[in-house]
Amino acid sequence: MVAAFVKTDKDFQTVARSSGTTVTFVIIDGLVVTVASVGDSRCVLEAEGSIYQLSSDHRFDASKEEVDRVTEAGGDVGRLNVVGGAEIGPLRCWPGGLCLSRTIGDQDVGEFIVPVPLVKQVKLSTAGGRLIISSDGVWDALTAEQALNCSRGLSPEAAAEQIVKDAVHSKGLRDDTTCIVVDLVPEKGNPAMSAPKKQPGMGVFKNMFRKKTSSDSSSHADREYMDPDIVEEIFEDECALLSRRLDSEYPVRNMFKLFICAICQVELKPNQGISVHEDSSQPGNLRRWDGPFLCQSCQEKKEAMEGKRRSRGIVCRAVYILLP
Repeated sequence: MVAAFVKTDKDFQTVARSSGTTVTFVIIDGLVVTVASVGDSRCVLEAEGSIYQLSSDHRFDASKEEVDRVTEAGGDVGRLNVVGGAEIGPLRCWPGGLCLSRTIGDQDVGEFIVPVPLVKQVKLSTAGGRLIISSDGVWDALTAEQALNCSRGLSPEAAAEQIVKDAVHSKGLRDDTTCIVVDLVPEKGNPAMSAPKKQPGMGVFKNMFRKKTSSDSSSHADREYMDPDIVEEIFEDECALLSRRLDSEYPVRNMFKLFICAICQVELKPNQGISVHEDSSQPGNLRRWDGPFLCQSCQEKKEAMEGKRRSRGIVCRAVYILLP
């Protein structure tokens, strides 16, 4: 998933330098929902009477960690300056004035605006649930509770229309206002949506967002008897470093075979691949032949994203003059 986002970003930048987009990508496999997102288009789940955020707002105002990451990589983060030294509006990255720290595209702002997504995976209960996936034009006008309440009892199509209408009525059409509603309804005869067997005393409280920990048993038998009325968090990772995010199961070095770049999937001859760990802060604990591997182009992008190669952007803070 991470490699796909980075490859999409590379492909996007070959055709557009001065534009970009948020992405919220959702995969539904039976009761398991996987969400990968950059930017501020949110995905919200309502299940078992509770609301769960399955995405993250990558706005500078929402994350000091992202501000620190971008400034350490060479970016300039601040608000709009007006004459007299006053600052207005949300935190933005300069040049360009983008208020998001992760997107697809936006090459003109700087390569420290990365396409590395938050990836979150949950397993729903057998009761199913409702997903609302919307752009920031909706979420700037409505809370998750308001969006769910105004659309309750409606079909997915009618619910999406009602959410957009309420958002526009509240704030006007000032930004992209797009909404998708998906109902996850158990299907009869579908094993993936059928209720697992449960033994007395093996359940836990309903309406809990149960996060999997290292102390939890991973055996199939234990999962068989989990209370079916729980939304279980299976996986979550938001780290911006590719060396930590790329799957360690990519093909390892073999002198008789070609490598494959973990991002763009081009074939690499022996000794052409560059380990994602090569620029690690702890090189003594890693070997240069530890995979996964990148081609030269993807390695350069990785270094730029991590602030190890100077971005092509020119730092410039906009100054506005307010007229009476």
